[in-house]
Amino acid sequence: MSLARDIADLGAVTTRLDTVGASSGALSNRNLIINGAMQVAQRGTQTNSTNAYTACDRWEFIEGGSSVITSSQDSDSPQGFANSLKLDVTTASGTPSSGDYAILRTKLEGQDLQNLLYGTSSAKQITISFSVKSPKAGTHYVELIHDSAGAMNSIAYTVNSANTWENKVVTFDGYQTTALNNDANSGLLIYFWLMAGSNYTSGTHSSNTWHTTNANRAAGQVNAMDNTSNNFYLTGVQLEVGLQSTDFEHRSFADQLQRCSRYYYRRTGDPDGNWFPHTSTAYSTSDVFGAAHHPVQMRANPSVAISGNIRAIDGATSSKISSTPSLTNLSRVDVLCWYTSSNFSGLTQYRSYLVNGETSAGYMEVNAEL
Repeated sequence: MSLARDIADLGAVTTRLDTVGASSGALSNRNLIINGAMQVAQRGTQTNSTNAYTACDRWEFIEGGSSVITSSQDSDSPQGFANSLKLDVTTASGTPSSGDYAILRTKLEGQDLQNLLYGTSSAKQITISFSVKSPKAGTHYVELIHDSAGAMNSIAYTVNSANTWENKVVTFDGYQTTALNNDANSGLLIYFWLMAGSNYTSGTHSSNTWHTTNANRAAGQVNAMDNTSNNFYLTGVQLEVGLQSTDFEHRSFADQLQRCSRYYYRRTGDPDGNWFPHTSTAYSTSDVFGAAHHPVQMRANPSVAISGNIRAIDGATSSKISSTPSLTNLSRVDVLCWYTSSNFSGLTQYRSYLVNGETSAGYMEVNAEL
């Protein structure tokens, strides 16, 4: 290899290292967003949604007014991504009232953001990059919410062509007045505005300024909710420390599923109905006590919902069908303990049973969302 080639290669490496240094982060674990590539969609398509989590984990649609959507994980995505989150407007809001809004958001735990140094004079700048396909050209807003301080900071980005994938980058200054909470509660929220009434648009917007005035948040925001033919798509969302946006940090599906499962996971069925398999013991002829491990430690003590019946199989021939059981002793650590509250019948006391779903259509969902 020639000396000239060696020098050229060294220059390329140096340039790459300079770029990494500008982002103030390592090559791995620099993206603070979970499921930014919309890989994980445990809930599946969500129809007739108003204020609810969408099809893609960690992303929530909130609205004030009459907007209704159907959300789904979609294959329409820019080069380099397999999935996007699609919001399909099913009930339009053509003329918003003053207090109306529609927002897509995600929340980050405060304890994961302590390196931002909020509440100090050294508070760091952070950069958000993403790919968006909006039904409307024009002004859109992405916004940070400091949950502990109640402070907001919004920056406009322009969609140049409707219904076209475009890459966007915005950088926010750090917040120097109040520290982020150092716990498992919501610390920082990221809002993607879709529609805003005059309560949020009538003030004077000052880009990249922390404030507490609602009227200054989204001046000039387009209305992406004004027609039932509108579809809004988002993917490739990355939040990283520093002024420099870097290439999107792709993670494996298994990695993202594990991260999402801290907040929500769903046990679904195989063809035999094994959507909640674990070994239990009959406490009496009609009660079963058992334990099931969470795939990861939950963020908080979760709530649990079961769709469909469960059954207790004694390993021989009998199968006892139960209605939806009552659940108790819900722990965030690693075990879910529950009693069936006399929903079974004909069990043999102290015998071990395999408990699982009656049919593959059922599921159990465990929720510890922020």
